[in-house]
Amino acid sequence: MTTGIQAAELGFFTTLATSGSLSAAARELGVTTPAVSKRLALMEARLGLPLLNRTTRRMSLTPEGEVFLEHARRILGDIDDLDQLLAGSAGQPKGLLRINATLGFGRHHVAPVIARYVRQYPEVDVQLQLSADPPPLSDDAFDICIRFGEPPDARVIARHLAPNRRLLCASPSYLMEYGTPLAPLDLIYHNCIGIRQGDDAYGVWRLSTGKGARQKTETVKVRGNLTTNDGEIAVNWAIAGMGIVMRAAWDVERHLESGQLVQVLEPYHTPGADIYAVYPQRHRLSSRIRLFLDFLAQSFSSADDVQARQQS
Repeated sequence: MTTGIQAAELGFFTTLATSGSLSAAARELGVTTPAVSKRLALMEARLGLPLLNRTTRRMSLTPEGEVFLEHARRILGDIDDLDQLLAGSAGQPKGLLRINATLGFGRHHVAPVIARYVRQYPEVDVQLQLSADPPPLSDDAFDICIRFGEPPDARVIARHLAPNRRLLCASPSYLMEYGTPLAPLDLIYHNCIGIRQGDDAYGVWRLSTGKGARQKTETVKVRGNLTTNDGEIAVNWAIAGMGIVMRAAWDVERHLESGQLVQVLEPYHTPGADIYAVYPQRHRLSSRIRLFLDFLAQSFSSADDVQARQQS
């Protein structure tokens, strides 16, 4: 019997681990469920280690399986990168791209770009996962993470994609009923919609005026009876007249243009939230990733993109 790890098993186990079940993996691989089960059993017997905990309803990775998956993903990515590097500029990008983005921004801005990209480069397989909070930078589950703000971590590369800032907004009906805040401290008398995401300090809004040495920042502890981890829900609550929300311009620009929302405290600036693509240092030579990020940046800076144009 052949011992050790076989190259073909890296892709097989990656598909199995991300499918969630043996039957789902079988459908993905185009084989039967018993065939998947038998192949996995042969792998585990050859390695002398269990890779999956299996029951009739669910399966989960063992600690050894998690290590195997982490390295399998890295090796497969490196193979794709090497293939692209050797192909040079004459080659078309191909292989798997695993992308993470936040819920609202990923849905409205990243997903349409991916559709156009795959139409132009059909040999690339893209997996997009949306989450309320960005995954840990040490997580090897994604090749690229689209996030707001540059991460202070030298272990990753952060490429600036587009400018962005957060705006304070409310519906005309809310302002008509409760009045318009004229200064930051007025916010303590308003219902402020809370968003719990990432490492942002919950319930603390910082607003500044002036620039450089003349900049003055006021910190306000706001309160409200509505909180969510989904920014799109928070914006919809604001549109419904439930309170004041602080949200990225990319997410509220269309509502400001339609009149559903009105910007408040316009002379004051909230902390910057520029858009970055974050990826591991080991991918710095990957043309597969570089080409996608070029495509993404060009799409965000396009004159057809209203949000990008407004922030230029």
